Amino acid sequence: MDAVRRTRFDAWPCSIARTVDLVGDWWTPLVMREAFYGARRFEEFQQRLGVSRNVLAQRLERLVEEDMLKRLPYQDRPVRHEYRLTEKGRDFFTVLAAMIRWGDRWLAEPGGPPVELRDRETGLPVELEVIDGRTGRPVDVRRIICAPGPGFPRDLAERLQQSMEPDSGEPDAAPVE
Repeated sequence: MDAVRRTRFDAWPCSIARTVDLVGDWWTPLVMREAFYGARRFEEFQQRLGVSRNVLAQRLERLVEEDMLKRLPYQDRPVRHEYRLTEKGRDFFTVLAAMIRWGDRWLAEPGGPPVELRDRETGLPVELEVIDGRTGRPVDVRRIICAPGPGFPRDLAERLQQSMEPDSGEPDAAPVE
């Protein structure tokens, strides 16, 4: 992919590591952002992002290989393609939404966030929140513990049990009620 050798995380028993392996460079999340904003053709992505053509071609190829985007021909002579979000790609919006929420809270300029997400039907701004689908409550690190899941390697489970208490950032923080 890149000339620089990189560490692969795609086989690690960690969903974060595997996701970072796929989208952890600077350009891939931005390519996906532009796909959500409606870019479809190579030239649109290149113009909007200002990324070099070879880097963009590599990122688009990887996103197609990983079934985040699908490549569809729109012209025969010469053959040209457009890129469309797949179900897997559309589902990635929740990752970008979490990044938007965090960035708006901690990195926005004093005048406010650069982009507002609005409900298509009502036109009202969307209030992004990560919630527990089971309880409907906002996810809070102070209420979370981590445990090995069904796909976690058994030989690592004991070590994991000893290190899976998330740091809430507060000394001796009690769980949020």
